[in-house]
Parts: sequence; structure tokens; C-alpha cells
Amino acid sequence: MTSTSPRTKSTARTTSAVGDKVFFGLSWTGGAIILVVLAFVAAFLLIEALPAIMPETFGPGADQAIDFWSYVWPLMAGTVMVSVIALLLATPIAIGISLFISHYAPRRFANPIGYLIDLLAAIPSVVYGAWGMLVLAPAMVPLYHWLHNNLGFIPLFAGDPNVTNTGRTLMTSGVVLAVMVLPIITALCREIFLQTPHLQQEAALGLGATRWEMIKMTVFPFARAGVISSIMLALGRALGETMAVTMVLSAGGFSWSLVTSGANATIPSEIALNFPEAFGQRQSELIAAGLMLFVITLVVNVIARAIVNSHAKKAEGLS
Repeated sequence: MTSTSPRTKSTARTTSAVGDKVFFGLSWTGGAIILVVLAFVAAFLLIEALPAIMPETFGPGADQAIDFWSYVWPLMAGTVMVSVIALLLATPIAIGISLFISHYAPRRFANPIGYLIDLLAAIPSVVYGAWGMLVLAPAMVPLYHWLHNNLGFIPLFAGDPNVTNTGRTLMTSGVVLAVMVLPIITALCREIFLQTPHLQQEAALGLGATRWEMIKMTVFPFARAGVISSIMLALGRALGETMAVTMVLSAGGFSWSLVTSGANATIPSEIALNFPEAFGQRQSELIAAGLMLFVITLVVNVIARAIVNSHAKKAEGLS
């Protein structure tokens, strides 16, 4: 039987302490660098956007807008609307797929299905854009006419149905974005569902709960914060998507209608279409629009972090 000498134990503790300090220093430095870069980006956007934001320096802008806010708010509204559509479509499907993979599908089928879903994230956005423009948009035209004829009294489905013959509408862009963010939500939710403590699941089943009742009682409460985080991460992806939306959406002004083409645009698509030829005042307008997207994304992430922290504190209180 061997024993460890006091000198060996002291050396091990010293090595561990040095490793902890090095890791702490590297982590702190990495976090500080991220904050510095973020501050520089924000400062650059603000300085370059000032000529467009200030009323006294704003000239006749794009689409003859009288001021910056009348120019940018339709872009902000279109960006938020198309992202919300994507989340509303993708979230329930992604959660359902995640539950099927983690709790219903046999292992020999669950892994291949998971790999196929993950492959969706590897497809370039320009491929999604081409598919949405050439395949999905024409296929959606009959649905848009049906929605207008039967639900046209709702502003979201109002508008001239003859304009929807291209199918390149806000709704089509939302469907394309939903397919793009689906693997993000699915992958994260699947991993979170698999981390649910087995003892809690077995206890629920042992008390006579069905599999669905067990999922409602144990899996969903445990995974709530993680599911919210995955949704907010997907929202950030949808807010910043450029090429797919640019290729699918027919840019225009602003309309509440989701089924009329040429009526909406988003901030990323507006910048992508106009920035290469922009200079002077027009360039400042586009950079200012990018600043608004930066602010929207920052607000979304702050709200998401607050929600996750709130649920984490509640979970700690119950444990």
C-alpha cells in the first residue's frame, strides 16, 4: 500500500492553483476582448449614422422620406415581422422533433434523424434563398389567394390578390427562415431534453403517469430556460439573415399584409441591395439602419437573458 508524501500533495495543489489562475486570466481576457470589440462596433455605427439620424443633417432620403425614422421604421417592422413568423412556425415543429428524438423514437432511428436535422444548418443561406424564390414562392400563390378570399377582412391577409402572383411575400420569407432556424432550436432542445434527470422521469412513470404526462411534469419544467434560450438564439439568427430574405422578398414600403409582394423589406435585405452603390447621405442611412438592427438584437438578447435568469432563480427556489 503506497502513500502520497506531503511534498507531492503540496506540489499538486500549487499546480492546480496556477492552472486555475491561468484559466481565470484567459477567460477574463476573452470576455474583455468581446466587450471591447462590441463597443468599437457600436461606436462606429453611431458615428457613421449621425448624419442620417440628426434631423438638421437629414436630406431627402430613400423613398423621399422626410426624416430618418419615417425611412427606418418600415424596415424595422418588416424585420421583426418576418422573424416572428419564422419563430411561430419553427418553434412547435422543432420542439416536437426534439421530443420525438429524445423520448419516443428508437435509438436506431433517433440518431439518423438527428443527423439529418443537423445537416439543415450546414446548407448555405443562398441555397435556401434560391429554393424559396424558385420553388416555394410559386407554390405558395394558391394559398395566398385562398387566405385573401376567405380571411381578407384581417389586415394580415388583406391586399390585392393579383399582386401575389410571384409569391415573393413576407410570409414566404418567414417560411424560408423557419426552415433555416429549425435545426438550431431542434439541436439545442434535444440536448436539453436528454439532460432531464432520469430519476425524476422514472418517479413520474412509477406513480402511474403516461409518457406525455411525465414529459409535462418533468421534462418541460426542467428544460424551460434552455428552450427559451434556443428560441432567442434562433430569433437572433432570423433577425440578421440577409441573403435568403434578399432573394425571396420583393422589397417595397410597409404593409401589414403578409400575402402581398413588393410591400415590405427588412433591414438586412435593404442594406444588401443598396450598400454597394451607396455613398454620402445614402451610406449614412444604411449604416443607421444597421445600427437599429444592432439595437434590436441587443434588446432581444437582454430580454432573453433576463427571462432565463428568472426561470433559473425559480428552479433554484423549488429545489
